[in-house]
Amino acid sequence: MAAPQVTTSTQQPEEPITSPVNLDGVAYLYGHPLLNSMSPPLHQTVYSSLGLNWTQIPLSSVTGTSETYPPPFTRSPPIEKFLATIRANPKFVGSSVTMPHKVAIMPHLDDLTEHATQAGACNTIFLRNDPITGQRQLVGTNTDCDGIREALTQNAPDPSRFRGRPALIIGGGGTARTAIYVMRRWLGSSRIYVVNRDASEVAAIIAEDRQRNPDPITQAPIIHVTDPAEAAKLESPSAIVSGIPNYPPKTVEEIKARAVIQAFLGTAADAAKQEGVILEMCYHPVPWTEIAELASVGGWKVILGSEALVWQGLEQARLWTGEDIVGNPALVEQVKELVNGSVAKRAAATRSNL
Repeated sequence: MAAPQVTTSTQQPEEPITSPVNLDGVAYLYGHPLLNSMSPPLHQTVYSSLGLNWTQIPLSSVTGTSETYPPPFTRSPPIEKFLATIRANPKFVGSSVTMPHKVAIMPHLDDLTEHATQAGACNTIFLRNDPITGQRQLVGTNTDCDGIREALTQNAPDPSRFRGRPALIIGGGGTARTAIYVMRRWLGSSRIYVVNRDASEVAAIIAEDRQRNPDPITQAPIIHVTDPAEAAKLESPSAIVSGIPNYPPKTVEEIKARAVIQAFLGTAADAAKQEGVILEMCYHPVPWTEIAELASVGGWKVILGSEALVWQGLEQARLWTGEDIVGNPALVEQVKELVNGSVAKRAAATRSNL
C-alpha cells in the first residue's frame, strides 16, 4: 500500500469567520487542522448550563473524505485578518488558539499573562478593558498551565508531597515548557529532570528558560538526564508529566530515552514503595499508553491527559464568562463526563480498526 499523502497549505481553502446573528456571544477555536476537537462541545456544555446563548466556532473544518492524512481541511484565516475581525465584533467573547498559531500570535496581542510568557505559547485569548483608556484589549494566556496544575493536584493522594522533591518531564515540546513553569510555581519542585530523544530540543528549552529567568538561584534547575544508570541513582521524582506520542521506540536515541524513563519508573519490585504520580498527556488515539503501562507496573498513580483538557477548558470558560465555573461541582462533573465519554468512544473506534 502506498504511503498516505499529506495535504499542503497551498491546497487548502480558507475557513470564513462567521458570527451567527441569532447568538449573543461567539467564541472561536483558531488553528488547523481541527479534526474532532473536543473544545466546542466542552464549551457548549458550559454555555448551556449557564443559560448563555453562546457557541464556539472552529475556524477549520474537514472538506471531504480522502485516503490522505490529515484529510482535506480548511485553513484558519491569517493572524492579522483573524484579530481584525474579532476586534470589530461586539459579540466576540474569547478564543482558543491551537497550532500553528500558538507562538506566532503572541506579538500581535495587546498583552500577555505570565502563563503565556513562561510557557512560551498562547492557547487562549480573553477580553480585558484597559484600566486607563477603557478600550477593549485582547490578552493572551495559556490555560494549559492551569490544566496541568489541576490535573496533578486534584488527583494526587497528597499534593504537599510535591514540594521540595524533584519532578520529571518526558519530552521536549510545548508541554515540557508549560510543565516546567507549573512545577516551579505551584508544585515547589526542587529539581526538574528532563528525558527526551532529541538533545537539541532540551538545549533549546534550557536556553529559552535562561532568557525568561536570568536569576537561576531562585529557580529549580533543569537537568537533562541521558543515562539510565544515572537516573537509577537520582532522587525519585514525586511528579512526572509525559508529553510524547504513543509509539514504540525505534531509533537509537528513542531506545536510549526509553531506558532512562524505565529507570525512573522502576519495575514491579519497586511498586510497593512508590508514592509518585504521572500525568500522561497523550490520550489520543487511546488514553492508556505504553508509558502509562510502564508507570502503572512500577506503582505510579497514572492521571490521564483528559483531566488536563478538562481543567484548561474550565479556566477558559471562567475567563470568557466571568463565572466561577469550578465552584459549580455539577457543571464540572458534566464536562468530565463529556470529555471522558468522548475519549472512550474514540479509543474504542481505534481499537476496532486495528
